[in-house]
Amino acid sequence: MPPIMGEIITIMIMGIALGMDAFSISLGMGMYKLRLRQVFKIGITIGIFHIFMPLLGMVAGRFLSEQFGEIAVYIGGALLLILGVQMIWSSLAKEEGSLITPVGFGLILFALSVSLDSFSVGLSLGIYGAQTLLVLACFGAGATILSWTGLLIGRRVQDWLGKYSEVLGGAILLFFGIKLLFPL
Repeated sequence: MPPIMGEIITIMIMGIALGMDAFSISLGMGMYKLRLRQVFKIGITIGIFHIFMPLLGMVAGRFLSEQFGEIAVYIGGALLLILGVQMIWSSLAKEEGSLITPVGFGLILFALSVSLDSFSVGLSLGIYGAQTLLVLACFGAGATILSWTGLLIGRRVQDWLGKYSEVLGGAILLFFGIKLLFPL
């Protein structure tokens, strides 16, 4: 398999892992009676934030990579490990609370909150030197589609699925952190 295919598959899986947070929160938010127009708008907003935040992270990561060289790769791997563990821990330990209403400023706050982890991953990928357009396309599309899916499924299923999807997303980030720290 050509190296570019390996990178594409890795970035796509990471995009799905990051979108799991938006998916799980969207499941709960989908329990509100939202119109399809609102579902569309929420998904697009989350997708835009999942493009903007990793872009900022990648710019910072490339700067760090130029300044610190090989050590920066280990920093990026460690960040992914920490983020994966934190995502798993928070999904297992959190108590269900009231959700932010996805309208106006609440929508911006909601989209920002579910995309903050993509900044850290973008930082790691910037250090690693990943292809920017590939990362942004996969992260944005993954978050948008998973948000829409979560909102639509949330109308039909119970809450229990959300916790497990966050655990899966955290495990995937943990795996890629280990892969960066210990390349084969």
